[in-house]
Parts: sequence; C-alpha cells; structure tokens
Amino acid sequence: MSVNATLSDHDAYGRLTSPFYGYLPAGGVNELFLSLFVISTASHLAQAVRSRNWWLLPTVFLAGSGEIIGCIARMLSHYRPLDRNAYLIQTVTLIVSPTPLIGALFITFGRISTHLGRRYSRVSPRLYSRIFFTADFIALLIQSVGGGLAATSGTVEGSNRGSNIMLGGIVFQLVSLSVFCILMGEYLFRRTHDKPITPSVVDAEASTDKFMLSSREGSPIPKPLMHLAVALCVETACLYIRAIYRTVELAGGWNGQVIRTQYLFIIFDGVMVLTTMALLNIVHPGRLSQPEIMSGAVALESKVSV
Repeated sequence: MSVNATLSDHDAYGRLTSPFYGYLPAGGVNELFLSLFVISTASHLAQAVRSRNWWLLPTVFLAGSGEIIGCIARMLSHYRPLDRNAYLIQTVTLIVSPTPLIGALFITFGRISTHLGRRYSRVSPRLYSRIFFTADFIALLIQSVGGGLAATSGTVEGSNRGSNIMLGGIVFQLVSLSVFCILMGEYLFRRTHDKPITPSVVDAEASTDKFMLSSREGSPIPKPLMHLAVALCVETACLYIRAIYRTVELAGGWNGQVIRTQYLFIIFDGVMVLTTMALLNIVHPGRLSQPEIMSGAVALESKVSV
C-alpha cells in the first residue's frame, strides 16, 4: 500500500497519527472490542458444541476469530503506529471476516422457513442456504484475493488493483444480501398475513420432519421462532449497513476521507459486527434443533392435509 511510513504525523490538534490510518487507532476502544469479541466468540464455540450445530464453527466462530485478530492488530497499531504489518493484517481480516457471518444468516433463515412452511417462499429452504451461501463464498474468495494483492503489492498500481478487487467482492456481497433481504421480507410478510404463494398443502420437504409448526391458515408464528426471525432481521440490517459503509470506504481509495475517519469505522463496522455476534449469542439459531422450539407444533403422522 502506497503510504509514506518514514515517520508518524500529527493532526491539527497536535495528536499523534499513523501514516497508514490517517489517525492513531484508539487503544481503549480496541481493547474493549477485543474483550467483547473474545467473550462472544468463546460463547459461540460453547453454544455450537453444546447444541451440536457444527455449521456454526466455519461461519460465526470463524468470523469472530477473524475479528479478534483484527482487533489485536489495531491495538498493536496504537502502540506501534509505524508497523505496516499490523495495519495490513487488520485491513484484510476486518474486511473479510464478517463474510462467513453473513453465511450463517442465510443458513438460519433457510431453517426458519423450513419450520414455518415453504409455501410462503419463492425459494425452497434448502436453496436459500445453497444459493446464498455459495454467493457468500464467492464474495469471500474475491475479497481474500484482493486483500492478499493489496497487502503484498509494493506499488501504487498493485495496491489500488487489490483495493478494487476487494471492492468488487464487497459490492457482489451487497447485491446478494439485497436479494436475500427482499426474499426474506416477502416471506415474513406472507407468513405473517397468511398469503401463501403455493397451494396450502404440506410440502414434501417439511413432511420429512417429525414436526410441523402450527402454521395452518391464520395461525400465529410461535414466539421462539418469532424471536429468531426478529433477531435475524436486525442482524441482517446491521451487516447490510456495514456492507454499504465498506463499499463507500473502499470506493474512496486508501487516502479517502471515509477510510481515514476513525469514528465511522467504529460505528459502521465494529459496532455493527459486534451487535450481530451478540444477538446470535442471545437468540441462538441452535434453538431450532431444540424440542421446546416446537411449542405449539403438531406431530405429523403419515400425511396431513390442511
């Protein structure tokens, strides 16, 4: 990355800044973020093991681990503002890490829609996970390639090329997340107002389960699933805001105003990702595999007609 790193700078108030960031990363703020991410990530590991939801390890746990590495790198930058490696590590990890977290939201919604009935959806529950998780993986690869190029390039052209590739990955992710939000919003609207897309019959996918939630005509969504759905909407909104911020940030270049403004990063990246991680701790998707989530459900014998 093309930044003059021969000496530290000072802002208009005489405060020390890093030539890489355009500011000095706040030590106390990053220590707080590090502590909270460690607590949340460790909790996710325990919750995944306890609930045997192993898919949470390469998604939520992986994302939290990346955030921890990024926070450590930013703390090092506070004490060593001329350390280029610390800057590069936090740049790549904090841009890429939330990507598997988004994948967890896709999988969670696919499972929620399985319980609530696929007749309200334009896409089958399994396809939600497959299509959008694949798109998320592609976005991760693009961002990783761009981050690696930006980190290893010693020229302005190479650094900018890497930045543009990362920007392409973020934009691709933003588009897929937008489509997901539209489909999820339509599904929840149709389920809440009981406006199925397909005829009101028990779908084959749901009938393979032992239970089907009482999603008969006019029935309310059970509270545990309603809590999961509301939390999922908030989590998606947080990561959507974060994706918009990162798009604007990278579009402005390494010396742009947005990327060199610390409070914007704290609010629109750190807080958004931490809020998502914490909500997933509190309203954990592992509930979907617990018997009590079936409160208000009816057992499927051999075949049920609605």
